[in-house]
Amino acid sequence: MTTSTHLFRTRRFVPLFITQLLGAFNDNLFKNALVFFLVYQVLHSEQTEARLTAFASTLFILPFFLLSAVAGQLADLRDKARIIRIIKACEIAIMLVGAGGMLLAWQGIAINTVAIPLTMLAVLAMGVHSTFFGPIKYAILPQHLKPGEVLAGTGLVEAGTYIAILAGTILAGWIPVQWACAGVVAVAVAGYVAGRSVPAAPPVIASDQPLDYHFLRASIALVRNTMHEPRVFRAIMAISVFWAIGSVLFIQFPPLAKNVLSADKQVASLFLVVFSVGVALGSGSINHLLKGRVSARFAPPAVLVMALFVIALELLCTQWRPLPGAELYDVPGFLAQPLAKPLLAALLCVAVSGGMFVVPLYAFLTTCVPQDQTARTIAANNIVNSGMMVLGSLAAIALSALGVSITHQLLLTAAMCTIAAGFAMHLYRAECACVQPAE
Repeated sequence: MTTSTHLFRTRRFVPLFITQLLGAFNDNLFKNALVFFLVYQVLHSEQTEARLTAFASTLFILPFFLLSAVAGQLADLRDKARIIRIIKACEIAIMLVGAGGMLLAWQGIAINTVAIPLTMLAVLAMGVHSTFFGPIKYAILPQHLKPGEVLAGTGLVEAGTYIAILAGTILAGWIPVQWACAGVVAVAVAGYVAGRSVPAAPPVIASDQPLDYHFLRASIALVRNTMHEPRVFRAIMAISVFWAIGSVLFIQFPPLAKNVLSADKQVASLFLVVFSVGVALGSGSINHLLKGRVSARFAPPAVLVMALFVIALELLCTQWRPLPGAELYDVPGFLAQPLAKPLLAALLCVAVSGGMFVVPLYAFLTTCVPQDQTARTIAANNIVNSGMMVLGSLAAIALSALGVSITHQLLLTAAMCTIAAGFAMHLYRAECACVQPAE
């Protein structure tokens, strides 16, 4: 078995890992600092909070749906390392705009007319940034790593991503907004410096094929050309349902903490931290269980276990007794409550099982197709992911409009887990059929 620790001594992995780590950290520092600031200090209406949070989430997801086809083509037909450097340079400009918007809101200057629109513009631009970086971070791994290292490398990237999410989320919940503004710009600069050390990754197969910049036509063609292979279709659908679940949970966490659990923004940050730690633990442990082999073997039971813990989380939330009036628990006050530790344990188990579910599926996507098509396969995955995430968000909004409480909306994610399990089971059966010896 190839161990994963030796990858941290190689230039073919470390610069990419650091670049991704800093990008994920900065993304979450900015988004969470913005959401916490708006929910707890600027907006004072539960409906307005829910609408703006959902709107920001939709803005971030929209570029994945519209531009992933162009991003996938670009990553497969151009040098991936060069694209990384361009993307990271753009991140600096994006963070300057976003930080400027937050600082204006902090000072109370033109909040509705200038400040919030600037922050939403930055959220949209970060979606574009992530759309173009996403296919590269997975497609470059099979190009720089050996076949026996791909699962370990994917697991490390996923684990590192969620550790970065953890760190960014902690800071977002605890530091003042003005410090967050300075931090996102500084980290963007550091990410650009790290990206300049990623080794060259030219196209695997030289091609003079032109890029199709007609994003709608390119998106339809990309999904159609990718999803015709049954195993790829099942893997993408399983991953997409998972991210729909994740988007619903992340949208719900801040208003759930504030309006159901009577908890302040540090507790909301703690929720996101626990979730990120759990996904990182699941991402790391699945490589050990599979011993480096890319397989969907544990995906179906993992996501069914996730559903059970989501139900447990819902039951605990319904039994929670909120504080009267506008009072909010701080972290020590929240942890002193009898149901706090079981609630956090259930949330942790949701995340661990989710990490164990999704990592092998990403590794599968990067290894079951020819290397010159890897980025486009990930891009097709991102298109379907974003569509499912939007559907999940719309379902949550519709349930809110129908009067379904945020707590009971957690049951929506449990139902979605069973759908993901079905796709994963079909994928594993197809995998087993492929490895059976011919008669």
